[in-house]
Amino acid sequence: MACLAWHDKEAGDVRFAQFFPLIKQAASDERNFVKKAVNWALRQIGKRNRNLNKMAIGTAKEILKMDSKIAKWIASDAIRELTSQAVQKRLVKEYTISIRNYILRFLYKTSLQKIFFLIDPEVIHDRMLKVGEFLGSNVVGRNITSVFFSYSNKSLEQKILGIKFANPVGLAAGFDKDARLTDILPSVGFGFAEVGSITGEVCSGNPKPRLWRLKKSQSLVVNYGLKNEGCETIAKRLKRKTFAISIGTNIAKTNSPKTVNVESGIADYVKAYKSFTDIGSFFTINISCPNAYGGKPFEEASRLEELLLQIDNIPTKKPVFLKISPDLTRHQVDRITQVASRHQVSGFVCSNLTKNRKSKKILDKKIPSEGGMSGKVVEDLTNELIAYVYKKTKGKLVIIGCGGVFNAADAYKKIKLGASLVEMITGMIFEGPQVVSEINQGLVRLLKKDGFNRLSQAVSVGIKD
Repeated sequence: MACLAWHDKEAGDVRFAQFFPLIKQAASDERNFVKKAVNWALRQIGKRNRNLNKMAIGTAKEILKMDSKIAKWIASDAIRELTSQAVQKRLVKEYTISIRNYILRFLYKTSLQKIFFLIDPEVIHDRMLKVGEFLGSNVVGRNITSVFFSYSNKSLEQKILGIKFANPVGLAAGFDKDARLTDILPSVGFGFAEVGSITGEVCSGNPKPRLWRLKKSQSLVVNYGLKNEGCETIAKRLKRKTFAISIGTNIAKTNSPKTVNVESGIADYVKAYKSFTDIGSFFTINISCPNAYGGKPFEEASRLEELLLQIDNIPTKKPVFLKISPDLTRHQVDRITQVASRHQVSGFVCSNLTKNRKSKKILDKKIPSEGGMSGKVVEDLTNELIAYVYKKTKGKLVIIGCGGVFNAADAYKKIKLGASLVEMITGMIFEGPQVVSEINQGLVRLLKKDGFNRLSQAVSVGIKD
């Protein structure tokens, strides 16, 4: 019974606690295989958290009082392991981090978020960038930030396309447009991050206002228009830096009438691409920005073919991802995946912002007519796209899931649908910076609940044939 509970995907602490009387009863059975099952159940359930650990030790002590020598030996063995320094240290660490995250969440949701949401979102964003850049500029700032926000667990580590990821939660492109936060992001707990989008030329973006909160919908409306300092300035800033986490360089074409035709657009992508061939761990080619002059011409298969032919000719060791829109038709997705299969494309970022104003997840009454939407509004579209691309490519390409990640369950759903990594921005804005740690810690629990030792084992398990 305890073994069945261990593999029950919905089992929680209360459910596991109900099995301790059964475990105690089973310990009176003289059959050797039953005794081994009792020992296994006590050790495995007792390692889940502090409460179950105490209950498992208590049950084992009661078993020690039995007359059976085998029962006494098995109970002693379970107690020895459950009270070991390594197990206790890990359980205390997990408990401490949970309390820390609870306090930080409470402070953010009851105070900081209320203050931030009274101020123009772009103003707050710019101020947070300055704070993050300052904290990352010195070892004291990085260490203090790490104390408040970091979390690590070996079960979350992955090696994908030759790149090491400490955990699967990354910062999506669009937050750190000019790559000023690469020193502080590891301390916040991210396993990787994308900077940009970075364009061939300096881009001031679209006129203000260009960023709005949809509070009821838990989303943002974004109409920045690829604002960034341009590839030359950003590449110069990053050229001699070493990164503690994997950094992706997200490139796009400059938001300008000058890049509207195919030839000039490709030239702009190529200029940005060449600037970062030896900077960072991977490329993302953004062909899906919904807020740029001239639309999204490279979502069309023949134009994407021309672009990737030029990209293929530029030497680099970095793998390449394509960032695609959640608003694509299935036929368009098919055509894009077909083109990608003929070129040096290693995966997809699913997905960018949605412009679909008909979503049932839009709960706010006043919606700006311009811009794309992030957060919960795009979540279902993103999840459907992840599953479709995974099945369409037969799991041969790596998928990064982006859109609507607010908690561990959101991230885990994307992983089970085929994403190896996930990205977020909006979830952090609505939930607070401690949410990165909460998601990673929550993923460890979800993996254990499903009987997985490593995150990679959970990728695509939720896809139905």
